[in-house]
Order: sequence, then C-alpha cells, then structure tokens
Amino acid sequence: MKIVFLAPFGIRPKGTVIARMLPLAASLQERHGHRVTVVLPPYTNPEDSGKTEIVRGVRLLNIRLSDCWKPAATLLMAWRMFQVALAERPDIVHLFKPKGYGGLAAMLMLWLTRLGARLPTVMVDTDDWEGEGGMNDLHAYSALERKVFAFQEQWLLSRAVAVTVASRALEQMVRQCAKASGRLMYLPNCVDDSAPGDGSGIRQRFDIAGDAPVVLLYTRFFEFEQQRLHEVFENIFRRVPGVRFLVVGAGRAGEEQQLQAAAVKRGFSGALVMAGWVEPEQLRDFLAAGDLALYPFADTLVNRCKCPAKLTELLLAGVPVVADSVGQIPEYLAHDQGGILCRPGDVDAMVEGAVRLIGDRTVRLRMGEFNRNHIREEFDWNRMAAALSKLYEDPASGRIDSTGNPAK
Repeated sequence: MKIVFLAPFGIRPKGTVIARMLPLAASLQERHGHRVTVVLPPYTNPEDSGKTEIVRGVRLLNIRLSDCWKPAATLLMAWRMFQVALAERPDIVHLFKPKGYGGLAAMLMLWLTRLGARLPTVMVDTDDWEGEGGMNDLHAYSALERKVFAFQEQWLLSRAVAVTVASRALEQMVRQCAKASGRLMYLPNCVDDSAPGDGSGIRQRFDIAGDAPVVLLYTRFFEFEQQRLHEVFENIFRRVPGVRFLVVGAGRAGEEQQLQAAAVKRGFSGALVMAGWVEPEQLRDFLAAGDLALYPFADTLVNRCKCPAKLTELLLAGVPVVADSVGQIPEYLAHDQGGILCRPGDVDAMVEGAVRLIGDRTVRLRMGEFNRNHIREEFDWNRMAAALSKLYEDPASGRIDSTGNPAK
C-alpha cells in the first residue's frame, strides 16, 4: 500500500516529524511492506526547501517555499503539498495536525472527493488540541489565523475517514466536540528500543562531580508556570547539599533568562546548568546524566490533550520521574513504581518527592529500571504501527483501540 504523510512543518527543530511521524513510517515500511512518503512544508528549516532526503529509509519530500505575499504564499504552499502528495499516487493520505498548509491540502482532497473525484482516502492525526483553549492560545497568531485554524480542526476531524489521536483526552474531545463520524484510534507517542546513554561525559563537560545529585529538567518551558519551577528549584537546593540542576531544552519566550535571573535572586545560580537545545543524537547521554527528572505540567486543556514525547524519552532512559498527574502522564508513569505523581501545581509535593528519591539510590535504580521496561513493553512503535496498518487496510466506520481491534 502507498501512503503519504502530510507533515505540519519541517523535520527540525520541532518534534512531531522526527518523534512521531518517522518512527511510524519506518515501522510501516520495514515490518508491514507499505511504502511511506512524507511531504513537508519546511518553513522551520528553509534550507531544505525543495530537497528530497532519506531518513530511516523513509523518503522526505520538502516542498519549495514561497516568499510572496503571505496569503498567496499560504495557498501556493498548500497547492504544492496537494500536487506532490497526489503525484505519489497513494492509497492513503494521512494528515498530521489538522491545520496549516497540509490541512488545506487535505481539505481540498476531501472536498473534491465529495464532488465525485476519485482521490486517496484521507485520515487525520492529532497530537494537540489546536482551537479555542488549545494551541491557538499559546501562539502569537492573528485573530484571522486563530479562526482559520479552529475551523480547520473541526472541519477535518469531522470529515476524515479515520482519526488517530495521541491522548485519551483528545479521544474524548474528538468524539464529543468534533463529532468525528469515521473511525477513531488511540495512537499515543511511543518509543523505539535503544540502549541507555552514558552520562559521565556530560557530567565532565559541565564540571559536575560524579557523585553529585543531579535533578534533570527536560522541557520546552511553556507547559508550566515559571514561578513554580523557580520555587521548586530553590527549595530542593536548600535541602539537598551539592545538588545540580541540569536543564535540557529551550523555551520560546525568554524562559531560560527568567530562570537564570531567578537563580541569582534565590541563591541557586551555582547549582544551575543550562544545556539548551540538544542534538537528538546526543540526547541519550544528557538524560543519562540525571539521577531523577522533574516533569511539571500545569492542569490546562492544552496539557491534558498533549502526549508528552519528552516524558517517553525520560522513561526509556531509565530515569525516575517526579511529575504532575495531568492528562496523559498517568498513562505512562506508574506512581511509586516509576516515580511519583503529584497534585498539579503542588510545589511542596514535587519538592518532597524529589528529595525523597535523591536520598534513596536503591529506589531510584528500581524505578528507573521499571520505567525502561514498562515503556518498551507497553508503548512500542512497532506494535502501534501494526494497529495502524490494520486501520489502513480497513478504514470502515467504527472505533478501534491501539491494537487495531474494535473498542469495547
């Protein structure tokens, strides 16, 4: 079967393509004999405009970008995605994120199909809630863009032959709000099996002693209140001698500078190590440098609908995690087995959980081993790709679970 994935943006630096689309595409090709092509609008990495590349055996077609007037460029890029996708003569077109250029291309396909044109089956994947109360509220979109994206989301989710969702909350939102009429499949973010990294080199690079307790924060910052993070770090610092905070990831609104300023004001600047954005091939070693990780997550609609890929990477790295019990997180993290789940927003609970784990190496090792085994067994990309392959082969109406079987 020929399948085209329509990407929302380029392969760098955002995570949807490399962390969700490529593992699925690679497994569908290697294990199920499908041919998958990914069509991307590389505005996030314009140096790839018009280029074709092979990643993990999957062909990536970057459409040519346009620098004309923005409304005209939007329509032109959507048209190019439409043309490039259909030139592959696919059986299935699977749109990832029901918005943007790819969303317009998929809308055109569905509209022409309703007019009687013989076009590929269109399916939609969503890993965020985009409309009101969702990602629309986090980006500096214009009022018109917000309206368009909210309309695209509702229109596409309600008209696609099938919808795949990355979280249980999205499953409910799509079923209740979008009134999806096609098949609905739970398709959470998963992992590929890989060996744990070696954190010793990272500790040496940042002058962290081998026996120093390291609290890891792997983040994009916008998922939680910054003031709360500052309080958590300060309180851990005051209770744990020699602690170091290793912060991996980058914000988009000056959050790193806010954290550094707070560290100076609150007295923990000497314990703060800002690694910034890390190349994917180095990430395993950075995660292995932590004794435990914090995963603060505010109780918002955006977060309840998210399926945090960063958490899956932490669990695969064998790191115990202290996290807020929000949305998809309890699906991944077993309380008192792989870490500690806290009431959302509770500073004291997160501090107490971190201090407790720092003080008990045996428990940390046990939790880390549990996390690594649990995520590999329960959230495996190959298993999810097998269920998705069943969906492609029989896109009839109905609701199925992540094994590809009818949901009860």
